Amino acid sequence: MNIKEKVYDWKDRLKDRHMLTLVVTLVTVIAVLGLYTYKRERTFRQATENDYNMAFFELVDYVQNVETYLAKSLISSTPEHGAEVLTHVWREANLAQAYLAMLPMGSEELSNTSKFLNQVSDYSFSLSRKNIYNEALTEDDFNNLRNLHNYSVELENTLNQLSADMNDGRIKWGELTKKGSSVFATQVSNISKDSFSNLEENFHEYAGLIYDGAFSEHLTSSEKKGLTGENIDEERAKQIAIEFFGNENINKIESNGISENTNMPCYDFRVTLNGEKDDKNNAIISITQKGGHVVFMNYNRNIEATTISDERADEMGKEFLANHGFKNMKETYYLKQDGVITINYAYSQSSPNGEVTMYPDLIKLKVALDNGQVLGIETTGYLNSHYEREIGNIGITKEKAKESLNKELNIESESLAIIPTQFQTEILCWEFKGKVDDTEFLVYINAKTGKEEDILVIRDTPNGTLTM
Repeated sequence: MNIKEKVYDWKDRLKDRHMLTLVVTLVTVIAVLGLYTYKRERTFRQATENDYNMAFFELVDYVQNVETYLAKSLISSTPEHGAEVLTHVWREANLAQAYLAMLPMGSEELSNTSKFLNQVSDYSFSLSRKNIYNEALTEDDFNNLRNLHNYSVELENTLNQLSADMNDGRIKWGELTKKGSSVFATQVSNISKDSFSNLEENFHEYAGLIYDGAFSEHLTSSEKKGLTGENIDEERAKQIAIEFFGNENINKIESNGISENTNMPCYDFRVTLNGEKDDKNNAIISITQKGGHVVFMNYNRNIEATTISDERADEMGKEFLANHGFKNMKETYYLKQDGVITINYAYSQSSPNGEVTMYPDLIKLKVALDNGQVLGIETTGYLNSHYEREIGNIGITKEKAKESLNKELNIESESLAIIPTQFQTEILCWEFKGKVDDTEFLVYINAKTGKEEDILVIRDTPNGTLTM
């Protein structure tokens, strides 16, 4: 029997068993589903392509606006107009960065372009604040703006070339999406001379700016001022952990290795204290590789009853910190929960004008309210920021600073403090604590300029004192 006869025979048998209709129906359903899936995928691909095109052309428009407003900022002659123009730069650069992030490339492939837009946005915001407070822009400020404008022109030219490549069909988002970052460099470099790879080429010599801003180079690569000492090995770190708890209190200590992908590489240990049978109640502690500092410790146990006051817990907390090398620490605010009080301590430094509270040099301490045992410590702020500052001249006297306060504020205390800004810089201020009606405030007046830097609301709750 040949193949044709076999097919007819198989068909006849299907008829006899009423199977032909079922097979035909099944094949039809599969074909319809396949066609439907294909159309769905095609529609989805088209929608995705449209989204990428929209993001790209929005990016082009906003970069053009950034270049235009940066050019205007170079010839602005009044603080009012300068603030307005720089605010536009800040907004347009922010939006350009947002649309850049929507393109189907990984962050590492466009990191320099992204960094540039971030710094343009943040630097323009910083300068606009200067203008708002009638501070004249310096020659360095204008040089930086000129530098940023030159880079923005190069970026705009590259994007315009890419627009031409898009319109001519030489750039296909689908290929970049499917092939991913592994072929990004070769793929885009063959599209045309000026392509996505040139976005990064524009910024290979861009060193970044040092300024009062969140993306400033001296902040993203800053030295940990309180992280002193030489690197130690794991055995030495283990010994420091044992000394921290007291060898007589430890039943077992195990290493969890080193955490290297952090701002502070640390050796991590799990500690079983004497009397603990539940593994959930193990303590954990992290010791920095550099200098062997305790950066974190936490120990959870049940608190049966509260037997010591908040004031006594504070005293015991200060004694503990002093015994571990953290001297001159001042309590700031606290929170109580489940028989544990968490107290925030800031370093206090002497100066010719009195004690100055260093709010960046912060340590958080957990103290058990049944026996005063320290159940946790976190020293990240202190290790990042602590050093002996040179307190500069006080340009504004305390009495002069008071003139800036709301007349309704009933002052309860006054002192000097260094506060961190949203840009991770520091400002020396007069700190005034007072009340208006039943609301308590902290007001910070710049001790050099007299400008009102910040206002915090103090909330006294049943569980502690918080600032907002």
